[in-house]
Amino acid sequence: MTQGRKVAVVGVALADCGRLDGVTPYALHAQAARRALADSGLDRSVIDGFASAGLGTLAPAEVAEYLGLRPTWVDSTSVGGSTWEVMAAHAADAIAAGHADVVLLAYGSTARADIRAGRRTGDLSFGARGPLQFEVPYGHTLIAKYAMAARRHMHEYGTTVEQLASVAVRARANAARNPDAMFREPVTVDDVLSGPMIADPFTKLHCCVRSDGGAAVLLAAEEYVRDCRTPPVWVLGTGEHVSHTTMSEWPDFTVSPAAVSGRIAFARAGVEPRDVDVAEVYDAFTYMTLVTLEDLGFCGKGEGGAFVTEGRLPVNTDGGGLSAQHPGMRGLFLLVEAVRQLRGEAGARQVHRPDGRGPALAVASGTGGWFCSSATLVLGR
Repeated sequence: MTQGRKVAVVGVALADCGRLDGVTPYALHAQAARRALADSGLDRSVIDGFASAGLGTLAPAEVAEYLGLRPTWVDSTSVGGSTWEVMAAHAADAIAAGHADVVLLAYGSTARADIRAGRRTGDLSFGARGPLQFEVPYGHTLIAKYAMAARRHMHEYGTTVEQLASVAVRARANAARNPDAMFREPVTVDDVLSGPMIADPFTKLHCCVRSDGGAAVLLAAEEYVRDCRTPPVWVLGTGEHVSHTTMSEWPDFTVSPAAVSGRIAFARAGVEPRDVDVAEVYDAFTYMTLVTLEDLGFCGKGEGGAFVTEGRLPVNTDGGGLSAQHPGMRGLFLLVEAVRQLRGEAGARQVHRPDGRGPALAVASGTGGWFCSSATLVLGR
């Protein structure tokens, strides 16, 4: 992160999430933004930066207009699920350098409702233009790409489908303590394994839910912290990396771009993975959780199966995309949950260290595409 002013997350919020027929994505952006601003205690007039992606022909200009904002700093970077961690990193750099003071990140999506109403279909692939044209004829759906990567990890390291299933089981157990989660009923490894096959080795419960919803995060320069109603959560280090889009250009299916973004973020923060108390990582599929934890350095390469089964680290404490909500590019939800954990506001799912105190350090790591992009933030209270 650029040297200069310290940067804090001063407001976070979710819009309504779950099953939301009859609401627009714009309304969800606005609802989340209003709630995050109220959470911070700041006045809307101090917002001079805005970042958004995934909505409108001229994103984020259309959403900013809808929100009544006239920002002098904007970002519309779109790299899939890691978009929001990338945007937060860019915003932190801009604030630190004095190019902005208070930046709002907002997202809203009615992905589930749109499919239900026939306004769109499920995303089997990202299209057949550009490099993707060479893969689509061979059945490279989005889910199939993840399944291939998971199978390679199983081949290389002996990772088992039961270990992958344990990720879904733990996510559901966390969701059971989250009143905002979409699915809260416990599941077992057998439940996961016996579900309908989607793309070998992934059955239905290996895959994320599809929901509606939104989220917003407000970042501010250190001099604004004294005017906030909530304790600051400081941005300590950030890292981002783009890996590939074509599967044939991916050097190793068992290594995600988090291996680079995480290393950069930890180095900039001056901490190590062993110092982290809670991790929020993108989990569109169970394999994503496992390999991201490996690549962030929480365990060695090939040790992810045992690591997730034993639950050595609190991960995706809200239930993640596998159980809580997943309205599309879910990276902003990771930041919201990480901040709530660091502020001690997570209720029944609140993480505590062995000394009884709440977490001091958290990591939020987003993944986009089929491990095409990654961005990681180290946050501290």
